[in-house]
Amino acid sequence: MAATVAKPWWRETIETVLWALVIALILRTFVVQAFWIPSRSMVPTLQVNDRVLVAKFWYHVQPPKRGQIFVFKYPVDPKRDFVKRIIGLPGDTLAIKDGIVYINNDPISEEYVKFHDAYSMDPTDIPEESFFAMGDNRPNSADSRFWGFVPEKNIRGPVFFRYWPLNRIGMVE
Repeated sequence: MAATVAKPWWRETIETVLWALVIALILRTFVVQAFWIPSRSMVPTLQVNDRVLVAKFWYHVQPPKRGQIFVFKYPVDPKRDFVKRIIGLPGDTLAIKDGIVYINNDPISEEYVKFHDAYSMDPTDIPEESFFAMGDNRPNSADSRFWGFVPEKNIRGPVFFRYWPLNRIGMVE
C-alpha cells in the first residue's frame, strides 16, 4: 500500500477557505440570504434594524401566497430591495375603501395591521405575473398603492426567520 503524503498546512488552509467561499456563494445565490430592515413600513411585525433571512428557492417550490412577507427588487429602482406583505395575487381585483382592502369585492382580515389610514383606491385588476404589496404600517409605507405592481421576476423570496435582535429571534409569521 502506498503511503499518503500530508499536504502542507498552508495548502490545507487555502483549500478550506476556498471551499467555504464557494459553498457560501452557492447558498447566498440560490438558497438563503440575509436582509436588513431599514424602515418602519412593516411595524409592528418587523422593526427598524431587524435582520431577517429570506428563502430564495421557496417560490420555485410553491407559489407566493396572500399574507406572506417577502423581499423583492423595488420596481422603480431594481438595485434596491424592499420588504412588504403580499396583499393581491395575479388575477385579483383589488380595491381599498377608507383603509379596508377588498379582494374580489370581499374585505380581507388583516390582524397584522395595527396602524391604519383612510386611504381609498378604485378597483384595479392585478395583471398576470404581478403582485400587489403593502406594508403593515399603512400610514408610513411606500408600497404598491403609490408605485404599482411587483413583477414576479423581481421577487427574491419569503421572509421566514428573524435572527436579530436576539431578544426577538424566531420564525416570522
